[in-house]
Amino acid sequence: MKITGPYGPGPTTPGRPVRAAGGFSVSQGASPGAAAPVQASISTAGVSDVSALMALQGVESATERRRRAVRRGRGLLDRLDELKLALLAGESGEASLERLSRSLREERPEDPDRTLSSLLDQIDLRAAVELAKAEVRRRAA
Repeated sequence: MKITGPYGPGPTTPGRPVRAAGGFSVSQGASPGAAAPVQASISTAGVSDVSALMALQGVESATERRRRAVRRGRGLLDRLDELKLALLAGESGEASLERLSRSLREERPEDPDRTLSSLLDQIDLRAAVELAKAEVRRRAA
């Protein structure tokens, strides 16, 4: 009995069987149409392999989450420095405040390291305080 494609067993192809080791026999008279179902199943397997790889790439590792959290913290510190320099130069710092606000709204990846989380909490708090001070200045003016 010959298995053709994903539909299970099909009719056997007439031909002279060749004996192989262990009692396994292969028909030599395989028709040209028999290769197409095999090719179709191979291409389907290739697609599922690519899908699996893409799914694995979507999974974020703990190291990548940590890198993102550190990158976000550094970005907030940079925005705070920009604001400080703008205020020291006598400017209103509206553009710096807007960038700081945008950076603060970015999603913060959670990290199991308590020290890093505490440091990021302090940075977030400082950024929120600066935004609140700016809002008080706007209302007073």
